[in-house]
Amino acid sequence: MFKKVLKFIGLFVIMITIILSYNENLAEADMRLTEGKIINVGVLLYRFDDAYISLVRQSLEKIQKENEGKVQFTFYDGKNEQLIQNRTLDVLLEKNNIDLLLVNLVDTNSTRDVINKIKEKNIPGILFNREPVSIEAIKSYNKSYYIGTEVAEAGVLQGKVITDAWNNKESPIDKNNDGILQYIMLMGESNNLEAVTRTKYSILSINNSGIKTQELALKVCNWNKDEAKSATKALLSQLGNKVEAIIANNDSMAIGAIEALQEYGYNKGDKTQTITVVGVDAIPEAQKLIKEGIMAGSVLQDPDALAKALYKVGTNLVYNRNSLYDTEYKFDETGVSIRLPYKKYIPQ
Repeated sequence: MFKKVLKFIGLFVIMITIILSYNENLAEADMRLTEGKIINVGVLLYRFDDAYISLVRQSLEKIQKENEGKVQFTFYDGKNEQLIQNRTLDVLLEKNNIDLLLVNLVDTNSTRDVINKIKEKNIPGILFNREPVSIEAIKSYNKSYYIGTEVAEAGVLQGKVITDAWNNKESPIDKNNDGILQYIMLMGESNNLEAVTRTKYSILSINNSGIKTQELALKVCNWNKDEAKSATKALLSQLGNKVEAIIANNDSMAIGAIEALQEYGYNKGDKTQTITVVGVDAIPEAQKLIKEGIMAGSVLQDPDALAKALYKVGTNLVYNRNSLYDTEYKFDETGVSIRLPYKKYIPQ
């Protein structure tokens, strides 16, 4: 009997400890809200040297300057390594001085692990830009959301850029007049949902417009300009003048491809010696090339719009408001994802 009593007391103590620990986390969260201090935001980026992500960072820094004394963004470089990002997250959560986490995942398969860690500390968290593999993981925590784009839309709009160029009789793409678009695909990552979807829907969009296609090669270039340049040079030496278009999952790879093309005498201003190149993001360097007629087009993913959404929704979460309070945003069918629109970017 005495042993049973001791066992019961032991279980009771454990339960009380768990409850007190949970309440302590809640109290700390509430304290952050009522003190009226600067909102401390930890921004975990998958890599600092990604061209588009660097623009998002600049946009957040601009928001901080415009809201001096209200918010402080601190940025952390994942260096394209999930282990590094995991260690950074662990350190931030251990310090317990973060009011909001904005996470641009390195590995989108790590969604559940990241959400579970944030949930333990009762801190609001927004995943952004890189589509999580598991939306269910985000649904499992009522202070977590995803802000990104409609993944298929970028590919569809890329296809429309190619289709418009194909139908432009002044600058014919079909160099060998066989009625088939021979192309190279430069893919961001083989297991990234956005890369896979952009790759699929760009070609589907072209085919749906009545244009036949032939894939000459597909190369994974990790969203990187230098890797894309190297891959394109190797393919050009192998394929010669068979290439009629290069479709890249982002502008950095498209620009790398253009640099390779120019070393082979293409895309220097002569329309008869121009291979159609299209990307995604419409970063400033790509916009310049598009205006010069060296690049066919891109798909605008507005970094300012993303930063604004992260700030507005994130602030609502920190202050325990409805996440969409005083915003123009809506959730998609998942109930936890906000989709920002893409726009086709072509020469004006």
